[in-house]
Amino acid sequence: MLNDGFCHGSMGSLFSPGSWITVLGASLAVFGLFAYATDHPTLNLAGLFSGIPLLLGGLALKSSELPPVPWLRPPDVQSGTRQTATEVQRRLVKDVRRWRYGQKAHLESSLEALKLWNGDRPPQLTGLREDDVQGRYQLAMRFQLGSDGDHQAWLDKRERLARFFGPGLDAAVVVVDPHCVEVQLLSC
Repeated sequence: MLNDGFCHGSMGSLFSPGSWITVLGASLAVFGLFAYATDHPTLNLAGLFSGIPLLLGGLALKSSELPPVPWLRPPDVQSGTRQTATEVQRRLVKDVRRWRYGQKAHLESSLEALKLWNGDRPPQLTGLREDDVQGRYQLAMRFQLGSDGDHQAWLDKRERLARFFGPGLDAAVVVVDPHCVEVQLLSC
């Protein structure tokens, strides 16, 4: 079992859509207040009436955002190997590498369907890794678990994971430490 510290990594949220909308709304609201102070009623109305709703909308997005999952290490898989990836593997990468809103965790519905979801302390997808395994594409997903002992449920679901994510995949579950597992999906 290897614990390389990747279970605790996080990604900054400076450039999220919620951040951009919040900054834009705050800028327009300040512009509206400045126009009010300098007695420009038309600019005052335009700034405040567009700035305040944008500011509130941006803050609402920020409160419910889920950042993209970071790479555990920079992808170094050759394009030939990447071509052996299944459509499911490609969609998984595309899905978890974008900003999400209104969810507690990435792959929430999939984990619920697999009965790996703990509503009180849900597992968090903390990192991805692409590997070349003898010319076959492997996608590894690192999950931080909610509590000790949860890893046994993941080990018991190894065969179901392969079936769930579709034909053409082998699945392995590796226990990284008592609070962290890695699901490895290997294209066949």
